[in-house]
Amino acid sequence: MIAHLQRTSNTAGLLTYLYGPGERGNHTSPRLIAGDGHGAPIELLAEPDSLPYLAQALDTPVQRLGARAPEQPVWACSVRSDPRRPDLTDAQWAAVARRLVAATGVAPDGDPDACRWIAVRNQPRQVHVVATLAREDGSLHNPYRDAFHLQTECHRFAIELGHLPTAPHPMSRAQETHVPAPSITITAEPSGSVSAKGAGDDLSATLLKHAGFQQIEDWYGRRHRLPTTTPAADRAAIATHAAEMLRAARYGVDLDPSLDTARFSSSVNPLGPYTAGAELLRLTDRIRSAENGADLLQAVDHLLHPEHGALERVREALEAAGEQITDLDDEGHQLADRFDGAAEFVSSAQSELVGSEGELGRISNAQQSQAEVWERSSALSDSRSAALATSPAAAKVSSVLGAGATDVSVAVRPSQAPEPRTR
Repeated sequence: MIAHLQRTSNTAGLLTYLYGPGERGNHTSPRLIAGDGHGAPIELLAEPDSLPYLAQALDTPVQRLGARAPEQPVWACSVRSDPRRPDLTDAQWAAVARRLVAATGVAPDGDPDACRWIAVRNQPRQVHVVATLAREDGSLHNPYRDAFHLQTECHRFAIELGHLPTAPHPMSRAQETHVPAPSITITAEPSGSVSAKGAGDDLSATLLKHAGFQQIEDWYGRRHRLPTTTPAADRAAIATHAAEMLRAARYGVDLDPSLDTARFSSSVNPLGPYTAGAELLRLTDRIRSAENGADLLQAVDHLLHPEHGALERVREALEAAGEQITDLDDEGHQLADRFDGAAEFVSSAQSELVGSEGELGRISNAQQSQAEVWERSSALSDSRSAALATSPAAAKVSSVLGAGATDVSVAVRPSQAPEPRTR
């Protein structure tokens, strides 16, 4: 299953398209299969001649927000299944839709203030989920990482349906460290475009998107390419920056020499004057490359510190922007309110994460304690073997059982040590 997420501002227009013939005339029998209107009769309104009223029912919480409403309050997700597999029934697609809105937080199970949403089918092997981001309590759903949660849930559902093999047994940490990272090739194509091949996992894909590459995901797999609108002068800088981030994450990178800025100039920041954004990207790289709880705690502290952390600086900047707008424009109150509202969201995020440093500290302490237990266990095992080797009783046993007694003691030793910790 593949999920595609997008945002729009026109609920009525989106519903007209979904219930219409489609761009290629391939929409057949449009129908509502699931949804939650929080009292609004969405089942009765989901007809071609009642779509404006259905859009109004979905948009009602957004309209209550007034000036605080986002410019694109409509959350639209299309999910397609593998054409090589049998199509799902309407009931199964409805279950998919409910799980997706629950997994993303758009409409968690049992939440009386969840966002309003509907699921529409108009093609085989596909479902469309439409929601408005305003919740019933007047707050807004934060769509950050929704795309990740969508694809994760689609993957789980495909495994349950038997479309994908089950996940392999987890490896121990010691085994993982010896697994070579995949090699990624960044090349300049004859057409002038820049492509990255071999980035099949989520981490490398995220790093490439941070650098500026565009992800293309279809039945042929996951690919990455710089947008065709990227200026020629920026292509090498972006490719070099992507290679540096991937190498920092221990990927092997084969970078086309014509794209390696280190060969012919000093390092170029692909974000240009946006140095603050570059600093946050470096902080993100530090967090992703943390090898233990202590490293992660130190990196996250730069994000969450109550006085000097990145979140606090973002909140201050948003507040300052709102104040400056009202100082420069007497008519700019609505725009200033939007910046103030954004500052409040950042403040809420800070409140949500209060105390998380302690949780991260426990991760570090747990790893250290596990290492100490392993060392003590190994020392105890070694001392026990030494005692047996020098014990008169052990000598008598050896004389009776012969050389096989040594093998017995060796076979017993591993059972005294704890199993290696798995991730």
